[in-house]
Amino acid sequence: MPVCIKGERRLQFLPTSRSRRGIASRMAWSLEKCDGETVENTTMGLVRPATADYAGEAIESVKAGKVIAVPTDTLYGFACDACSMEAVHRIYEIKGRKHTSPLAICVGDVQDIQRFATTDHLPLGLLDSLLPGPVTVVLRRGDSSILEKSLNPGLDSIGVRVPDCDFIRLISRGSQSALALTSANLSGQPSSVDVKDFENLWQHCVRIYNGGVLPSGRAGSTVVDLTKPGEYKILRPGSAKEETIAILESYALVGENNVS
Repeated sequence: MPVCIKGERRLQFLPTSRSRRGIASRMAWSLEKCDGETVENTTMGLVRPATADYAGEAIESVKAGKVIAVPTDTLYGFACDACSMEAVHRIYEIKGRKHTSPLAICVGDVQDIQRFATTDHLPLGLLDSLLPGPVTVVLRRGDSSILEKSLNPGLDSIGVRVPDCDFIRLISRGSQSALALTSANLSGQPSSVDVKDFENLWQHCVRIYNGGVLPSGRAGSTVVDLTKPGEYKILRPGSAKEETIAILESYALVGENNVS
């Protein structure tokens, strides 16, 4: 039986002409009453505010192997426990993405990165200067990484994020693992800066956390390869290319194109 909860809204699927033609159905807000109070549906696709009040719920969803949608400091993303292969495979299914395309991970704090990737070749303080922020650092996993070998099989490197976003960092810390993280959209489609941008995919997530319209545009994070000592390579310009390069070069790293 549904549970009556004051002040909560629920979502339900409303068929449209598109859904009758076999195209993915859309979702719409709906309120139902039970003895004068709102009924919360416990099925997939519930939208919550991206606030600390709901972080515990999000953590439990991740620990249970579910996929959630969350805001970051750049784009909305799909997230799950990086060590749950069932959840990781579910993200690929939701996005319609090839399994040969790697996923990045998200951790709560810069010091957590060393649990999942090799950092001892980097200048002291570099990662703290880059992160938290709109940057994905690509590092070698190394033998000490606790990541599942089946995540991004065949690759000895991993992209790591520490977004400048309190909500997702709370989830990362509370999960006591790394989050597999990728943009919340169908593969090949524009990235999402508003939960409405991927409304057709809500039904595939146990929860969607709404942080409003994100202000940084659709460029996403700047991706930089730091696997080689003393060198860097920008793999994707993203939203912070110039700032990232300035920080890297202040630590005497040399861009790949400038290596003799």
